[in-house]
Amino acid sequence: MNIYDISQKAGVSIATVSRVLNGSDKVSDKTRKKVLAVMEENSYTPNAFARSLGLNSMHTVGILCSDSSDVYQAQAIYYLERELRKNSYASMLCCTGYQLQEKQSYLHLLLSRNVDAVLLIGSHFIENSPEENRYILDAASKIPVFILNGELKGENIYSILCDDYMALKDMTDLIFSNGATSPIYLYRTLNYSGQKKVKGFLDSCSEHGLDISKKIAFSAPGNLHKACSILEQLDEDGTSFDCVLAADDELAAGAVKYALKKQLRIPEDFQVTGYNNSVLASCSTPEITTIDNRVEYMCVTAVSQMMQVFQKEIPPSRTMFSGNIVEKQTTK
Repeated sequence: MNIYDISQKAGVSIATVSRVLNGSDKVSDKTRKKVLAVMEENSYTPNAFARSLGLNSMHTVGILCSDSSDVYQAQAIYYLERELRKNSYASMLCCTGYQLQEKQSYLHLLLSRNVDAVLLIGSHFIENSPEENRYILDAASKIPVFILNGELKGENIYSILCDDYMALKDMTDLIFSNGATSPIYLYRTLNYSGQKKVKGFLDSCSEHGLDISKKIAFSAPGNLHKACSILEQLDEDGTSFDCVLAADDELAAGAVKYALKKQLRIPEDFQVTGYNNSVLASCSTPEITTIDNRVEYMCVTAVSQMMQVFQKEIPPSRTMFSGNIVEKQTTK
């Protein structure tokens, strides 16, 4: 038994059945009672598609992330789904990986499922080439697109992000004020967010008299053990550093592991800072000084603005939050 069978038995259109399912006041009491009686007689349970016909809405939002095992992205998924549920929306999650073709494929899949909007988690989805971002702009011509901690200018695109530049600059200023003389920076990628972070670090170093023509920012893909190994190799190669600022808390945990292996006192001899204020910063011993990039606030704002768009209101195309330094045990 489906919506088509119900419409035939009740002698009404499919759209009328859908309006009854959605409680529309555009249906007379007589017709409503007739349709509900047929449903009850046939033990009919409506699905999302049946409900969507009368409202032109699936009440479903697509969420794209690159890697759901990433702590930051996992947090964002939790908060986004929580806020969507509060507003009676379901979510459809796709994990794309980092290849452009896969990102495009999954976004097209969500569009084919008639989702009401799409949320992209992270700046990994923003490419350097305008042509490679065309698929997002095309999607925005059909449904609203929201980008969490990334930015792309275009109609019907809304960016909610943290000021990564100032957050890293402020953190670097802090470690200099605490006596650091030769900090280095570990990052994973130089996407939109990554570029802002490294620029904040380098600008602070320059202002404090460091020669930034020398390499002081290093790529560290992989887990905390890989980060530890990279620092060991830098030490063996003669790179001098008394502080590691990291693009996320996992890399920072790798720096703590390195310091402990070298029997360096934290924070007296060696300072470490992370980013994201994730559970990893608290699980580390000592606990890691980190940046709270306000992921919960960003997610709440993203869903709130989405509901505004659904109500034909126009929220700002760009909303930026300031990151907060959370001082713990790895800085003086």
